[in-house]
Amino acid sequence: MSTSANGKTVLVTGATAGIGEATARGLAQQGATVIIVGRNPDKCTTTVNRLKQQTGNTNIDYLLADLASQKEIYRLVEEFKRRYPRLDVLINNAGINLLQRQLSPDGTELVFATNHLSYFLLTLLLLDVLKASAPARIVNVGSFVHRQAKLDFDKLQTGGFNAYPQSKLANLLFTYELARRLEGTNVTANALNPGLVRSNFGLNIPGPAGLLKRLMNALIGVSPEEGAKTSLYLATSPEVEGVTGKYFEKCKPIESSQVSYDKDAARRLWQVSAELTG
Repeated sequence: MSTSANGKTVLVTGATAGIGEATARGLAQQGATVIIVGRNPDKCTTTVNRLKQQTGNTNIDYLLADLASQKEIYRLVEEFKRRYPRLDVLINNAGINLLQRQLSPDGTELVFATNHLSYFLLTLLLLDVLKASAPARIVNVGSFVHRQAKLDFDKLQTGGFNAYPQSKLANLLFTYELARRLEGTNVTANALNPGLVRSNFGLNIPGPAGLLKRLMNALIGVSPEEGAKTSLYLATSPEVEGVTGKYFEKCKPIESSQVSYDKDAARRLWQVSAELTG
């Protein structure tokens, strides 16, 4: 699999640990200018220094933002555009999983705000620079758990056990609708399932669900490097140049759930997301 990100500028969200960090490392090893997004300045500094040391690439930096906050996403985009003239690849990777309903700074349910609305808003605010840098790519990290979800527009923000699967289904509906809207722009949008990755993600969940996550991590979890392979493939491989509106697993396009292809639901979700993000 021939890949090269040499000379490309790539923005990766949720990149201070796990799959995000492994993705940033892989891109840096290929010679990309990598900008990671995180909310903790100490963690960001430590990660950037570690990546520079591991890869020998000095073109690694970070931007601070809590992606649950729309105000911070606007500020992040402003700062990015001020500092970087182009963007070749945007990797929306940040995510959270909570069983208790919490609210974002904007008053929307926190899992939905972080896992879906941040993808939506950040991508739309960066579309002008992506189009100007074309051919460019948008890579949205989804999950196999989208298969457990149906999108209930009356319960988009109820939180609880269904919040995470529903947000991952939203990632796919958004990706497919985005790909349709970007036809002819030379900007592609694809989504992926990284698999069950041995990381700290989801370990904050209390009770049996958290215990199950730990057990599955130990038994069938793959390393963050393994989990990042498909993100890297979609970001850099010439094999997917021009490929858009697809769902990938283990670097191969596969079918996602039947409900994820519902165009009416995708258009409605876009409208709701646009209203919620002003």
